[in-house]
Amino acid sequence: MSDLELLTQSLARNVKHWRAVRGFTLDVLAARAGVSRGMLIQIEQARTNPSIGTVVKIGDALGISVTTLLDYERGAKVRIVPADQAVRLWHTDAGSYNRLLAGTEAPGPLEMWDWLLMPGESSPSEPHPLGTVELVHVTAGELTLTVDGEEHRVPTGASASFEANVPHVYGNRGAVPMEMVMAVSVPPVQ
Repeated sequence: MSDLELLTQSLARNVKHWRAVRGFTLDVLAARAGVSRGMLIQIEQARTNPSIGTVVKIGDALGISVTTLLDYERGAKVRIVPADQAVRLWHTDAGSYNRLLAGTEAPGPLEMWDWLLMPGESSPSEPHPLGTVELVHVTAGELTLTVDGEEHRVPTGASASFEANVPHVYGNRGAVPMEMVMAVSVPPVQ
């Protein structure tokens, strides 16, 4: 079985599981996530490979991390994620990508990401639930971080934090690749 098939089956199993844990019907989850009922049915039947945006919306609506959606197995309190098992969820032909390095529920979803943005590329993000906070640390290049329409330059070695319940964009307007590590903390579902 390919990695994509394993990922699709894991996502299907986990969406069903967490929807049941939360007591959400398909219609309730669809409304909370802003995703069609039909898309949720296809995801739960492992018949589609949704975009990262859709997976994030479903995770936000369920109040769980993308890591939890993609990996239902819960083991010991220490979990090591080998470098070759970090999940690449977004990429472009030019070479930009993000990788989910690790995540946990603490008490809401907490995720750590590795990002590479090639010159001239950007990645927009829709607002996350109220109380979501993102932390970024730029390790190479310069990040152009746009939060709610306002641009902020974050150079190599600098860090930034912001409330992510508004539209935001990660961009690279420089001439060299931009690399950053990002942590996302989402409040638990009430």
